This record gives sequence, C-alpha cells and structure tokens, in this order.
Amino acid sequence: MKLAKNIRNTAVRVLQNEAEAIRNLIDFLDGDFEACVDKILHCKGRVVITGVGKSALIATKIVATLNSTGTPAVFMHGADAIHGDLGMIQEQDIVICISKSGNTPEIKVLVPLLKKLGSVLVALVSNTQSYLAEQADFVLNATIGEEACPHNLAPTTSTTAHMALGDALAVCLLEARGFTSDDFAKYHPGGSLGKQLYLKVGDVLSKNQLPVVLEEANLAQVIVEISGKRLGATAVEDQAGNLKGIITDGDLRRMLQKTLDIQQLKAKDIMTVSPKTISVDEFAIRALNLMRNHNITQLVAMDGEKIAGFVHIHDLMKEGIV
Repeated sequence: MKLAKNIRNTAVRVLQNEAEAIRNLIDFLDGDFEACVDKILHCKGRVVITGVGKSALIATKIVATLNSTGTPAVFMHGADAIHGDLGMIQEQDIVICISKSGNTPEIKVLVPLLKKLGSVLVALVSNTQSYLAEQADFVLNATIGEEACPHNLAPTTSTTAHMALGDALAVCLLEARGFTSDDFAKYHPGGSLGKQLYLKVGDVLSKNQLPVVLEEANLAQVIVEISGKRLGATAVEDQAGNLKGIITDGDLRRMLQKTLDIQQLKAKDIMTVSPKTISVDEFAIRALNLMRNHNITQLVAMDGEKIAGFVHIHDLMKEGIV
C-alpha cells in the first residue's frame, strides 16, 4: 500500500510539474512567435526541423503534425546533418532547431553551416541565453523551471514544453491557412480517422435493405417486414411515400406487454412518430453521435423528403468508426 501511494504521489508531481510548465509558456508568447508564424505562412519552401537525442524525437512529431495540417515539413537529424544531410535543405526552406540547452556540441557545429547556407533559423529552446538563441532569427521560448525527473536531468518537462509549443505553432498555421476538415481528410484517408472525415451516410446504405410498411399495415405485416430485413426496425410511410414513423422490435415487445388484443392493431397505432432521421449527405460520424446522444441503434436515412434506408450502428462498427 505504501508503494502504491508513493507511485501515485510521484505521478501527480510529474503531471503538475509539466502542466505548470505548459501554462507558463503562455507568458513567453511574444513577437518572435508571431513573426515566426508569419514567416512560415509565406514561406515558399518547407520547414526543416532538426534536433539531437530526445529533441530529435520531438522534432519528428512536430514534422508529422505540420504535414498533416497543411504545412510541408521534413525532419533532419542534427548529427546526420553534418555528415551529408544538409543537402536536403533548399534555398527557401526555414530551419527550426530544437534544443533544451542550445549549447550542445552538435548545435555549435550545425548552426554556422546553416547560417552559411543563408537559411532562416528558428530556435525552439529552453535557454534563451544560449548560443543557438543568440544566432537564431527567431526564438521560440520554451523555458522551464526544472525537469520532472527528481535529479533534474532526464528530459521530461522540457520535451513536453517543446512539443506543446510545436503544437501551438502548427495550429496557428492551420488557422491562418483556413485549413478545413475537408483539407484534413485529404491527408488522412486511411483508418478510422479518415473515415470519420469522408464517409457519408449514403455510403453505408447499400448494405441494407429498406424495411418499410404503410400506416395501415397490420401487425403480421409489420413483424414480417422487421424480421425479413433483419434490422430490428421498419419505417412507416403514408400512401405518398412520406415518413410518418418508425417501429422497432422494442416497440413490439412493449406493445405486447400492454395488450394481447392485437387483431385490430395497425402500424400507425404502435409506431413512434417523428423518428430520428439523418440525411444521406451527412457524415457517418454524425450518425454515430446522434445514436449515442439519443441511446438508439439506428436512424432513418433521408434523401430529401424520401426514405433512402436505415443506417445501423453495426454498419458503422463494420466501417471502423465506432
């Protein structure tokens, strides 16, 4: 029990330390940050992000975020840069160098080479008095009080601050570009995220038959329609084809609990009027959210004023967006 308590206390201390460091970054947002966003926004080249050690790992994450939000970016390892990878830097590129101290041997070798190439240099550092900061055109200040490591050695809080500042940079660029969810979908066509951004309700309807009965249909016809189409529900329409309601297998069970005098019952007597609907042109993720919000498993899909089919939660599960 004592060990478990110590573990929790340590975890709380680490999270509090890193949360405070991120909050403090707000005070460090200055003209350099704004000017850097503007410079990247109007850059005709790419953003090249470099670093060594843990900073290199943070750099790869920021590169991925920038690429997925409309800002072309590439990663260059700081050590490899001085052994040939500098050749990837083009004339109009902007280089962001990530370093906690800004004074590492690799940085001191790399920076003069970047300056010789004429690159715009951005320093993302936790030491604004460092060699890197002094040589940079723009400084993104990620100063921290101390690492979460009890020895103040292992990069923990500093890497969190660097990543958070990189996220802030990416989102500022995203908004400045007017980057939309449709744009996002272009870069994320695969997996569940991609499907959330492009899969429409109409795309999943072809897998289902359309269960529908008229308002005057008797109970036997309703049961046959629900069981035959295997969706656990049927739409109810009038003679003109207008949606009037929905009957689910749950409605049938609740009806039988109330009465066994079912000979004269019609679909209109047991249907739920004004059922939840969704347009075939809506994103499938919206259908999922509606089902969750109303605790239901299917929606009537509409094509204008006409019933187009049912979208069932199982369809969305099969598509991998649940």
